[in-house]
Amino acid sequence: MRVCGIVAEYNPFHTGHIHQICETKKQCDADVYIAVMSGNFVQRGEPAVIDKWHRATAACRHGIDAVIELPYVYAVQGASGFAHGAVTFLKNAGIQYLSFGSECGNLENLKEIADTPINPDHIKERLSAGMSYPKAYSLLTGSMMPNDILATAYLKEIKDTSITPILIRRTGNYLDDTLQQVPSALAIRKALKENRDIREATPLAEELSAYDIPWMEKYYPYLRTLLLTSSKEHLEKMFLINEGIENHLVKHAAECSDWNSFLSACTTGRYTASRIRRSVLHIMNQVTKEDVRGLSEPDFFRVLAFNDTGRKWLHACRKNENMHICSKFSAVPYLWRTMEYRTTLLYASVMPEAQRQEVLQKEIEGAVYVR
Repeated sequence: MRVCGIVAEYNPFHTGHIHQICETKKQCDADVYIAVMSGNFVQRGEPAVIDKWHRATAACRHGIDAVIELPYVYAVQGASGFAHGAVTFLKNAGIQYLSFGSECGNLENLKEIADTPINPDHIKERLSAGMSYPKAYSLLTGSMMPNDILATAYLKEIKDTSITPILIRRTGNYLDDTLQQVPSALAIRKALKENRDIREATPLAEELSAYDIPWMEKYYPYLRTLLLTSSKEHLEKMFLINEGIENHLVKHAAECSDWNSFLSACTTGRYTASRIRRSVLHIMNQVTKEDVRGLSEPDFFRVLAFNDTGRKWLHACRKNENMHICSKFSAVPYLWRTMEYRTTLLYASVMPEAQRQEVLQKEIEGAVYVR
């Protein structure tokens, strides 16, 4: 079976994602379409507005045949780490095509940037410092949008492989916070905070209206206490905590009484808002550098949801003894699943007890079959 992979977060799943899936199918002759999706925390360093099971189920109702999980340790990283994890798990799933979004829509220009030795995490900073690449899209604009940065990271990961890239141009601006015909996930999240109608924007509108959304603000009392009561030596052990950022975080935690003022105070030319958010998530989840070094080789993939076509694909995959498929939580390698459960405990910690218990129970159950 020819398999096309899509890297996604679906935070939340919306009409723009449906557009991407439809456009991918127009460009690709795959038999099955799978998405690798961030779990309960996403790449920009925030909790997802609704848990991974709701998002995966929605995707399988609107064109995706199976959703596999991008584990927390990759989901909450910069562009290069995120892309490495996403492509690794899609390779484990045996893809022949990789579909991803782009603001510029110019595959050749993005390939040219991907062929340079620059780290995608530092593209914006290097361009600002005057570094340029002939004919590159970024030269013309002087900046790169988030999906283009991720696109270069994906292209670096599939270079010298047989995987064919499928580039889908975004119809809207990732940073646009208005509810347009095809809105961004950012616009939907803003509308949710402002209690506006999102029924035209996402098929998850009904579920979101009944969900106690775990906004980052709700975690700040815990984060502030943790920063102010932890030793410098302890904070230094946390994953991605380096360059003295722990001192920067502690200083502003002492001064700021709410999440928004804390994030604003911490964001500087040296530390982006996304880096701050990712750093504090690792601190709150108590994920250490040693924890990450101890993880086994990611030679498996965990299935979150699948439909009938996905079930046929999974049946074919099981005939391949080199594929390690985890349809049950207990099948996930021990250290990987304990980290996932630990981060789910944090994710659910600010929810009403009934919702908290439901999220924790789902974490240890099997994949969802979507009829």
